[in-house]
Amino acid sequence: MLGLNRFAMKAVLRHVVIMAALAGLFIAAAPTVALAQSPPAQFDISILSSPAYAVTGGDALVQVSVPGATPLADVVVRLNGQDVTAAFQAADAFTLKGLVAGLRVGPNVLTAGPRSTGQILAKILVTNYPITGPVLSGPHQTPFVCETEFLGLGAPLDPDCSASTRVDYFYRSSISNTFQPFSTNGPRPADLAMTTTAEGLTVPYIVRREMGTINRAVYVIAILHDPAGALSTPFTRTSGYNGRLVYSFGGGCQAGYHQGRSVGGLTAASNNLEDGQVGYQDYFLSKGYAVIAGSLNVTGTTCADLISAETAMMIKERFVEEFGAPRYTIGAGGSGGSMQQHLIGNNYPGILDGIMPGRAFPDMMTFLMPLFDCELLARAINASSLTWTQAQKTAVSGYNDFGYCVSNGTRYPNLRANNCNATSIPPSLVFDPVTNPSGARCTYQDNLVNVFGIDPSTGYARRPFDNVGVQYGLAALNAGVISFDQFVDVNSRAGGQDINGNVTATRMVGDPTALSLAYRTGRINEFGGGDASIPIIDIRSYLDIVMPDASVDVHTAYFSRVNRARLVATNGTSANQVIVTVPTAGNLGTDIAQRTSPLAIVSRQQFDLMDQWLANIAADSAPGTRAEKVVRDKPAALVDSCYDATLQKITNSAQCAQFFPYHADPRLVAGAPPTDDVFKCTLKPVDPADYVPALTPSQLAIVRSIFPADVCDYSQPGVGKAPLANTWLSYPSPGTFFHLQ
Repeated sequence: MLGLNRFAMKAVLRHVVIMAALAGLFIAAAPTVALAQSPPAQFDISILSSPAYAVTGGDALVQVSVPGATPLADVVVRLNGQDVTAAFQAADAFTLKGLVAGLRVGPNVLTAGPRSTGQILAKILVTNYPITGPVLSGPHQTPFVCETEFLGLGAPLDPDCSASTRVDYFYRSSISNTFQPFSTNGPRPADLAMTTTAEGLTVPYIVRREMGTINRAVYVIAILHDPAGALSTPFTRTSGYNGRLVYSFGGGCQAGYHQGRSVGGLTAASNNLEDGQVGYQDYFLSKGYAVIAGSLNVTGTTCADLISAETAMMIKERFVEEFGAPRYTIGAGGSGGSMQQHLIGNNYPGILDGIMPGRAFPDMMTFLMPLFDCELLARAINASSLTWTQAQKTAVSGYNDFGYCVSNGTRYPNLRANNCNATSIPPSLVFDPVTNPSGARCTYQDNLVNVFGIDPSTGYARRPFDNVGVQYGLAALNAGVISFDQFVDVNSRAGGQDINGNVTATRMVGDPTALSLAYRTGRINEFGGGDASIPIIDIRSYLDIVMPDASVDVHTAYFSRVNRARLVATNGTSANQVIVTVPTAGNLGTDIAQRTSPLAIVSRQQFDLMDQWLANIAADSAPGTRAEKVVRDKPAALVDSCYDATLQKITNSAQCAQFFPYHADPRLVAGAPPTDDVFKCTLKPVDPADYVPALTPSQLAIVRSIFPADVCDYSQPGVGKAPLANTWLSYPSPGTFFHLQ
C-alpha cells in the first residue's frame, strides 16, 4: 500500500530528465550520497531499500553504477524488458538512482546498459512480495484480530488489517515540553520550540508522523520536517533530518493473533509521540534522527522475533523508499525490545547496524525457561511439609530473593495454551481442549509454529522446553544452605508442565526436533551470526532489589552476564559489547518515566557514544572485516562501567560488582554453564562425586529413585545444540526453513 507522499515522489522522479541531471547533478541542501571519487569499472545494479531477494510492495529504490566511459544520458534501465529509465536521476557523476515501481509479485529482472549499443551489462533478479506479507516468517498466523481503529486508522480495509496511510504533524511546546498537534494551514504556535540537531542545525521542532499498515502491522515513521519547506527524499535531505535512523522496539512477552495497540513505544490512541521510555523519542527526534516502529515489533503483542524481524525489514524498506538509505540504523528498546534487537541483529544482519538493548535478555527462550522453573519451585516449596527459610528458598532459586519466583513465576505464563491477550482476542477464538480444540494456542512454541513445526502426536507445535534430570538446588545443597531432605523434597515435588502448560507431577520432556530447530534457526541466541560484528551497548538500571511489596522485578542483571558469556564462548571475544549499569530511581516505572532518572540520563549519553561508534565505522576505509572495524573504532569512553548515586562513572569491575552484584537462576544453581543455554541436558547416572559432603549409599539411592531417567551432565552441550544454520532464513511451512538469499 502506497502513501500519498510516495506517489508524489514517484511523479517527481518520472519527470526527471537525465541530461539535465547530468549537467546540474541536482544540488541538494544535504545530499544523501557523496560524490564518487572515481568511476566504477563496470555496470552494477543494487537495491538500496531492501535485499533484492526480499522486496515488498511492488517498488524498490534502485542504484545503477555506471562506468566513466558511458554518459549517464546513454544509460537505459529496464524492468522485465520495459524501459523504466525515466524513474532515475543522477546521484553523482557515475550513479543513477530511482524508485522503480510496477514490480510483479514473484521474480523480476532489472537490467542496465548503454542505450546506444543495446548491450545488457548489468542484471539483477528482484523478488517482490505483497506489502501485506509474509516474506520470510511463513504462513500468516490465524486467527488474527485487526486493531486499526484503536490506533486512529479507521476500520480495516481487508482481512490483512490494511488501512489507509495518514500523515499528522506535531510540534514541541516550549512551555509544556510536550508534543502538541500542529496545523499545517494555521498560524505558527507561540510556544513552538526550536531544536538543534546532532549536526548543529537549529530548526523548528516540528515532527511529521506517518502511519499506515505493512505486514499486517501498524507502522509509524516520525521525522523532523517543517512543512513550510520541502520534505526529504532519497535525493535531498532537508528540514533537520540528520540522515540517521532509530528503530524502536516495545517490550512484554505474550503470544500474538492480533495486530497490536501500541507501536514500538512510539504512539498510542492519544495520537501523541511520547513513549514513556527514558524520554528517548523526544531525544532522538530533537537531534534529527528519524524514528520508525511497528505494532508487531512489540513483544507484548507477539513474542515472535521472526515476525518482528520481517516487520522491521519491511518498514525500514518503506522508510528508505521515501527518504533514502540512512547512514546507519540504531536499534533501541528494553526488555522484550532487547530480545528483538539481539535476535534481529543476529539472525537478519543488515536491518540494524548497532543495538542498544535495555534490561537485556538474549532471547525469548532464555527469558522463559527460568520463569517456568520458578513456578514449579514455588509450588513445590509451598506444598512442602518441611520448614523453609527465605534464605533457603532464595538459594535454590539463584536470585537475589525468592520474591522473584513468587512475583514472576506465574506473571508470565507463556507456556499456557489459553494465555491469550484477553483485551484483544475474544474468548471464542481461544483454545479450549473441550469447547474449542482448534482455537488460537498462545504458547511460545505455537506462536512460532512455522519454526518448530507440528508434533504429529499432539497436532500442536513441537515444544522445546524440558526439565528432565535438573537437580534443583544442587549448589545450595553442596554449600550447606539447604538440607538433603529439602533437596529431595523440592526435586520430588517439582514436576513439569504438559503440552497445554498445566503443571504436572512428572517432569517436562522437550521435543528433540524442536530443540535442534531452536539452536539451528537462532531462537536460542548464541551470538554467532550478525551479533558478532555489530556494536552492542547493554544498559540497565539495577533492579535486583526487593520492593516494599516483597516483589522482585523480572529484569534481573545476570542476563547481561549470560550475554557476555555466550559472546565469548562463540566468538572468543566480547569486544563489540559494552555493559553499563546504573542505580534505580526506585523502580522500573520511575526509571523509564522520569527524564531525570539515572537510567534516562546515562542512556542518552550512551546513545551519543553509539552514534559516534557507528560514525567511526562508517568513516573507516582501512582494510579489515566488519568485526575488526567494530573493535578498533569503538570510542575510548565506551567501556564496561557502572554509575553511583551521584552519577559518577566507575570502570573498576570489582567495585561495580560490589555495587551491583550478579545473581543466578534455578538452572545455574543446578549446575548449568554460565552461558545458560542448555534447554535439555544430556543425562548421566547419579555420580557420588557431585555431592559435597559425600552422600551415604542410602541417600544416593533416594536421589536415584527421584531421577529414574538419570541427572543432568552439564559438562556436555545441550541436547540438539548445533551452530546457527545460516542467517536470513525463511520458513515456507511449519518446521521447514531455507536460506532466503
